[in-house]
Parts: sequence; C-alpha cells; structure tokens
Amino acid sequence: MALKPTIYKAQIELADSDRNIFESLSLTIAKHPSETLERMATRLLAYCLNCTRGLEFTKGISTSDEPDLWVHSDHGDIEHWIEVGQPEQGRLRKACGRARQVSIFAFGKSAATWWKLHGDEISALPHLNAWQFDWTEIQAAANLLDRTVQLNVSIVGGTLYLDNGSDASSVEPKLLCQND
Repeated sequence: MALKPTIYKAQIELADSDRNIFESLSLTIAKHPSETLERMATRLLAYCLNCTRGLEFTKGISTSDEPDLWVHSDHGDIEHWIEVGQPEQGRLRKACGRARQVSIFAFGKSAATWWKLHGDEISALPHLNAWQFDWTEIQAAANLLDRTVQLNVSIVGGTLYLDNGSDASSVEPKLLCQND
C-alpha cells in the first residue's frame, strides 16, 4: 500500500513590503512521503515570495510534468512555472518553452555545487530567474513549522522574516541569475 502525504495547514499573515502585498493566507500543503520538511518549507517560502492571484501548489514531486507551484492565465496558459530544488537542465528547458516565466529556488547542502556545475547552461535559458537559499536558514525555517501553524512572514529588501509566535528566523535568497 502506498504511503499517503502528510497534510499541513498554514495560516500566514504575509506582509511583502517589496511588492506592496499584504495578505491573510490559509494554505493546505501536502508533504509527499519522500519529501523532507526542509523541501516543504522551501515550497512555502517560494509561495510567499511569489504570492499572486492564481498561484497554486501542484502535485509536484509525484508528477514529472508539473512544477512545485504555478500560475495559469485565465485562458489556461502557464504564466509562471516555479521549481524548488536542483532541477535538471532538460526539465528547465521544457519549462521555458511552456511558461512565460520560470523561477528556481535551489536549496540543500549541495546547491552551490549544483549551480557551479550547471549554472552557465541554466542561466542561458530565456525568461528564467534562479535563487539559492542557505541550507542552515532553510533548516531554521523548517523548525518553525508544525502540522498546524500560524506564521507571520514579512518580506523586506528581499529577506523573509518568519515568526510563529514563539520562535523566529530569517531567510535571505541569493540571486543566481535573472533573465526576465
């Protein structure tokens, strides 16, 4: 019998002063059995950084032809394809052909090595932006999450400030490439 995902419920007060977005979000996040809490936290942070009408989590890790998050136009076209982790160049090339904008949020102990090995090819792709999260910052962010969590997220100058009422942390994404 296949393992089922673990469901997380997040009530987020988002204050993104960089983009003038202030929202109360009620998110349900399915953590795939093979997914780490750090990866799920990265998906949640990518959601906050890209919060817009129509942004949604996908089946993600269990589906090879979908990103972790995406936004569709009213006509069904993919406006924004958002990947979390260290995707392969071929996958990103296909994404750039399908979506108007592609974003990568790399994380993990080996993210810097991944970028060093593949960054030149990836940064040559059209309308692709890439960021890297520091592994220790992602671990601290993941430690703030419970199955049911209330989280204040403030984004100022590109840095995410997180607070769950008893603990706080911050995550500062490092821009790797920008091809808007």
